[in-house]
Amino acid sequence: MDKSAKIYVAGHRGMVGSAIVRRLQSAGYSNILTRSHADLDLTQQSKVVEFLATERPDYVFMAAAKVGGIHANNVYRAEFLYQNLMIEANVAHGAWQAGVTRMLFLGSSCIYPRDCPQPIKEEYLLTGALEQTNEPYAIAKIAGVKLCESYNRQYGTQYMSVMPTNLYGINDNYDLNNSHVLPALIRKAHEARLRGDSSYEVWGSGRPMREFLYVDDMADACVFLMEQEGIEPGLFNVGTGKDITIRELAETVMDVVGFRGAIVFDSSKPDGTPRKLLNVDRLRNLGWSARTSLRDGLTMTYTDFLAGMARDRL
Repeated sequence: MDKSAKIYVAGHRGMVGSAIVRRLQSAGYSNILTRSHADLDLTQQSKVVEFLATERPDYVFMAAAKVGGIHANNVYRAEFLYQNLMIEANVAHGAWQAGVTRMLFLGSSCIYPRDCPQPIKEEYLLTGALEQTNEPYAIAKIAGVKLCESYNRQYGTQYMSVMPTNLYGINDNYDLNNSHVLPALIRKAHEARLRGDSSYEVWGSGRPMREFLYVDDMADACVFLMEQEGIEPGLFNVGTGKDITIRELAETVMDVVGFRGAIVFDSSKPDGTPRKLLNVDRLRNLGWSARTSLRDGLTMTYTDFLAGMARDRL
């Protein structure tokens, strides 16, 4: 990409979008286009089409989405399906109409079957039933992948899809009702330490295996892929290639936060998918791999969490 190319980052205020903006800026890209939700509602087709037709970006990073953890996905099923379908359809079609030939769509590893072989390869998509607790979100993201494939096949565009593993880092959401597992654990451990509690609660049995990727590594992978010339557009898993149990994750969070109590598992709450580890060979063979260890990433994330708490008190 030319350093002066106009690059639209949809969802720039979210955890992933803001990380992509940081990565682009650090690489010297000077013409980054953004709009807040108040300025542009991506579920409104006419507004999205008009915006893209007027601005005509050279590249698009599609990081906008309605996201949440297992509770939010299971409760707000209609919103997760409808809003994500609308956002990705409007941006993809509007980008094509505006002459954008290079776009990167951010999906989720939940698109893969609940019980598929591990580690999960890209070709396992649509080979089995989805995890029920987040099926609407997964269906929306599968539709996004197929949108990119279809525009490429019909119109010759180069729309890529990246499927990240579980992400965490700067600008994460720590709302206990709607957040993902890792930020929820950070907040619970932090508040338990402040209260002087002897234990803190973790949903589920603690046995499921999960893989976690620091969001700035994810952003680095996205920019890396967009900068590659001559690669076949398609689906790319993005992760570390390593996973741990939720119990091990909770223990690591406790150590980073400085909470010395016990963990109490609430087995009445759902575990979700038993294991979800991505095969990242396709991206690794292009020359990219994650750099940030889980402990280092957690330390930086907790520092950002504390900074956010301090800002909220002002």
